[in-house]
Amino acid sequence: MRGRDQEFAEFFAARFDGARRIAYAMCGSWPDAEEIAQSAFVKLYARWAKIRIETVDAYLRTVLTRVFLDTKRRGRAREQVVAELPDTIAPPDVGPAERMAMRAALLTVPPGQRVVLVLRYVADLSVAQVAETLGCSAGTVKSQTARGLAALRAAYTNVNLEVRGA
Repeated sequence: MRGRDQEFAEFFAARFDGARRIAYAMCGSWPDAEEIAQSAFVKLYARWAKIRIETVDAYLRTVLTRVFLDTKRRGRAREQVVAELPDTIAPPDVGPAERMAMRAALLTVPPGQRVVLVLRYVADLSVAQVAETLGCSAGTVKSQTARGLAALRAAYTNVNLEVRGA
């Protein structure tokens, strides 16, 4: 491997896990997240020679988001078979029940709002960066964030009530 191929290999090695975690936050399934991340990197590689290295992270987020949204629009059935379960990482102060409740609540949020929430709070992007990634206005990002947070709060409350048996 030489030149751009070597650059891509290094970029892939450094960014794949982060891209997969973002995809997981969007879709809630490790196998789907892996497939979304892989598809995003395949699309990225196809255009690698034309991408400016200083904007490649933003380009990856855009492609990752579009691949996720495309899978939701098409409603494709996805294979769920895996040989091993991947390791999961969680902050030590959050218990498994709380993580599962938040994950379940996040998956009830509509896909467009879920993408905005994931990009804003999981990927830690600014409103302007999310707007650029999604190709929309900052106002749209703000309104989708507000609606998504309201939906997430309501869903999280319902999930917690169900878990506690209330």
